[in-house]
Amino acid sequence: MDDVRAIFREYAEGLGVDLCFQNFEEELASLPGEYAAPGGALFLARVDGELAGCCALRPLEGTDYPNASEMKRLYVRKAFRGFGLGRQLAEATLDAARRAGYDCVLLDTLDDMEAARALYEDLGFEDIPPYYHNPIPGAHYLKADLWHSGPAPLSSRL
Repeated sequence: MDDVRAIFREYAEGLGVDLCFQNFEEELASLPGEYAAPGGALFLARVDGELAGCCALRPLEGTDYPNASEMKRLYVRKAFRGFGLGRQLAEATLDAARRAGYDCVLLDTLDDMEAARALYEDLGFEDIPPYYHNPIPGAHYLKADLWHSGPAPLSSRL
């Protein structure tokens, strides 16, 4: 879990915002926590043995969307951006959500994360009303229906 903690910290530092409202330090201390199977998943990407990116999935209760999961911490280190690694991580996370039997995946992102927002749109995510309070200005809330939109599961295209 040390690699997961390290890249999650790098992700948070890159955001330049305080994630205390998400209990980020508690999340790091309790890994894998909500990201543990069977309802969750953690993905680390490596290129030539070097840690390059991450993404995570967890169950999400208490929203207007039954049987929902949440994609968290999609991050690719700068040296590895532009090669489709973020897409691979996001698709692997969506596939994990399908295998776990979820109906949808929710996420939140920020205005200045233009590349990520374009990727999410391409993967079938659509804007929704806030499903929790995010105090960061410019937060966007998105949802992908796993059985009705987006690309075919990665496993079916291999």
